[in-house]
Amino acid sequence: MILYPAIDLKDGECVRVVHGDFATATVFNKDPADQARAWARAGFEWVHVVDLNGSVEGRAINDAAVKAILEAVSIPVQLGGGIRSLENVEGWIEAGVSRVILGTAAVRDPELVKTAAREWPEQIAVSVDVRQGKVAVQGWLEDSGLDALTVARQFEDAGVSALIVTDIDRDGALMGFNVETFGAIADAVSIPVIAAGGLATVEDIIKVRARKGAPIAGAVLGRALYAGTIQPAEALRAAA
Repeated sequence: MILYPAIDLKDGECVRVVHGDFATATVFNKDPADQARAWARAGFEWVHVVDLNGSVEGRAINDAAVKAILEAVSIPVQLGGGIRSLENVEGWIEAGVSRVILGTAAVRDPELVKTAAREWPEQIAVSVDVRQGKVAVQGWLEDSGLDALTVARQFEDAGVSALIVTDIDRDGALMGFNVETFGAIADAVSIPVIAAGGLATVEDIIKVRARKGAPIAGAVLGRALYAGTIQPAEALRAAA
C-alpha cells in the first residue's frame, strides 16, 4: 500500500482546509518545495499535490509552486486541480508530473480522460470526490448529481491508473477513514483505489489493509501528518 503525503496549494502556500472550505485554510508551510523535500526525507515514495485555487478557477494558479516542487524532489509527483484539457495534461507531464489527476473534467468530459489515458498510459488518474453520496466538482463547490460508482465505472478498461476517492465529509477533520465507502468502490471496479479524507491515526491504515475484499492500493495523508497525530515512520511501517 502506497502512502501519499498531501501538499495542498493555496495562494502559493502549503495549507490544509476542512471539508474543502477555503475559509478554514491553515498555512503549514509557506515554502511548498521545502515541504516536499521533508516528505521525501521522511521516506515517502510519492507526493500528492493539489492546486486548490486552480480547482475552483479551472486553470493552473499555483503553477510556480508546483514547478518548484518538481525541481525539489526526485520522487514522483501526482497533481490535480484545474486540469481540464489535453493541453493541460501534456504540459504537466512534460514538466515532470508523473501522474495527472482529472476530477471535474472526468465528470463533464469522460472522453477527455479516456483519450488522455490512451495517450499517456499509467499517467492519468481520476479524482472521485464524494459528499453525502454524490460526486462534487469545480473545487467541490458544485454537486454533479452522480454517485461515485457511476463515475468510477465509466473508466473501467480505459487505462486509468488510479481512482483517488475523497470522502469530503471527513476531509481535513481527522474523523477517521470510512473504510466501507472506499472498499465498496474498490470491490466494484478493477481500477486501483487510493483513499483520501479523514485519515487520523495509524489505526486507519491498519483497518484499510485488514478489510476483506479488493485491496486499497493507497492512502492520502493530510492533516494527520501536519498535526502530528501520525508520524511518517509509523505510517510507512503500517502500510508496508
